[in-house]
Amino acid sequence: MKLSDVMSHAGLSIYAIVAMVLFMAAFVGIVIWLFWPSRRDALERNRDLPLSDGDTRRPQNGDRR
Repeated sequence: MKLSDVMSHAGLSIYAIVAMVLFMAAFVGIVIWLFWPSRRDALERNRDLPLSDGDTRRPQNGDRR
């Protein structure tokens, strides 16, 4: 009897299905949390950070840089 025969008849495939369901639930939860409307202010503040020179102040109407 080979090890592959023992493992295939052990009934362990349910663990792969449970892991996939848990992963999908976590993924969907994170996507919903990320795009929730109350997070709009944080996304607005952080969207220009990679292009900023260290000044995180957003320009007001009439300010020129």
